Amino acid sequence: MSVVRIEHVFKEYQLGEQTVHALNDITWSIEAGVFLAISGPSGSGKTTLLNLIGCIDKPSSGKIFINEEDVSEKSPNELADLRSRSIGFIFQTFNLLPVLSAAENVEYPLLRRTDISAEERKKRVDYFLDIVGLSQFANHRPNQLSGGQRQRVAIARALAIKPAIVLADEPTANLDKATGREILSLMKKINRHLKTTFIFSTHDQKVIDRADRLVQMEDGCITAFGVRNEMDKTWNLARVRALPESDDE
Repeated sequence: MSVVRIEHVFKEYQLGEQTVHALNDITWSIEAGVFLAISGPSGSGKTTLLNLIGCIDKPSSGKIFINEEDVSEKSPNELADLRSRSIGFIFQTFNLLPVLSAAENVEYPLLRRTDISAEERKKRVDYFLDIVGLSQFANHRPNQLSGGQRQRVAIARALAIKPAIVLADEPTANLDKATGREILSLMKKINRHLKTTFIFSTHDQKVIDRADRLVQMEDGCITAFGVRNEMDKTWNLARVRALPESDDE
């Protein structure tokens, strides 16, 4: 079953008088439960694609389906409701609210959910802080936590809504190598235990090395899909598209 399906998606931005073609005819489906990395150089379109999957932005044309529901024409309020129920986010800068404790940061996205009682919110906060190993730091504010601990709080916050998808934009970029590996191991365990789909936008080879699916992008196009061979951990890469020739040649 596809948790995300993308059909002939284009995304254009206006930069002054110039039109920037951020994404060019993306067609792709993502199966539930994968640990997937989107890689490519800066400007390749990977963050734009992540924002479209996360319903933060809308395509210029084409369709995007989340759990087989067409989100391309939904209103901002409808998209916000979808995000609050189905999509968790992890950012490289953590994006924690500095005046709130770790527990309050995890609870924060649940507050707009009228279907979740205060008792259920507390259960979820306690459960997911325990999963990321931070129960004893529940009352600490972000400035009292290390970078790795702050990212663990961000992971717990993303999971608290019990999402189908967690989107992570360069989640290890502001962490040292050892802490980055710990965070990746934690997310991989959660992926296997909860069957949550993780989708990363990344330059980090450590992230790519832990993924079981890989998408390579360049100049707004998907250029290759990869599936990891579980026997020898090598990638079976299939190039799907040649890039257009440069006008300078």
